[in-house]
Amino acid sequence: MIRSMTGYGEAELETPAGRLRAEVRTVNHRYFSANLRVPAALERHEPQIREWLRGFFPRGHVSYSLRLEAPEADGSSLPAVRLDEARARRYVAVLRALKERLELPGEVDLALVARFGDLVVTDEAAPVEAAAEDVRAVTEAAARACLAMREDEGARLRADLEERIAAIDAALAAIAERAPARLLAERDRLRRAVAELAGDVAVDEERLAREVAFFAERWDISEELVRLRLHLDLFRKLVDGPGAEPVGKRLGFLIQEMHREANTIGSKANDAEIEHQVVAIKDELERLREQVENVE
Repeated sequence: MIRSMTGYGEAELETPAGRLRAEVRTVNHRYFSANLRVPAALERHEPQIREWLRGFFPRGHVSYSLRLEAPEADGSSLPAVRLDEARARRYVAVLRALKERLELPGEVDLALVARFGDLVVTDEAAPVEAAAEDVRAVTEAAARACLAMREDEGARLRADLEERIAAIDAALAAIAERAPARLLAERDRLRRAVAELAGDVAVDEERLAREVAFFAERWDISEELVRLRLHLDLFRKLVDGPGAEPVGKRLGFLIQEMHREANTIGSKANDAEIEHQVVAIKDELERLREQVENVE
């Protein structure tokens, strides 16, 4: 089973530090490339996240984002507050001394002392950090979801690739059928041309046979047909394989080799019908190449 390199996956996990949410997007790329967006509080996990993702996606560009949503506060989780009584006593003593020294009217009461905002202290608990195992769990869950999407897309790619391969196979069968007739037609054409030029002079049949054999060897495309079919068979095996390893690069190499064989057949063809089939093969190979660029 082949896999596409285009996919998306997301996952959430409730943790003591809050809700972790990871998203993974992948597109085609020749090698593994990762772009990570991680909160500052979780940046220390970036090297590990990169390696976890590499284990799922040996090839392709991976866009990864991780968010941490703090748990909603309730009555039990609100920070504790307390009065800094020592500071308050000092404020009261200073205010009373100032009142007496400057003979000011009024009383030093609660309303006056409460204006000093630093008398009430908030005891905030240190934030809980997200554990590495939680970050890994949500990252791998999102990666698996993305991988599942890539496999679904790969199934559709496989159907299209098999259709292209079948079209190339049909064109090869037509070429193989036409190739012997082409040599016979060329022999007859050469015989007629020699007869017209020779006129009443007797034609050396042995010499003519050697010339026909020379052209037959020069235009022989049986080896190219065999190699192209072998490349097609290997292409099918890779497409129908278990998908444990990435095969995109190997498929791309096979397409290059098939294109080379098709060019050789076209250069040796010397036949309009075969050349038309070669054009059809090269057209299907170009479509295969475009699709294989998105195969892992």
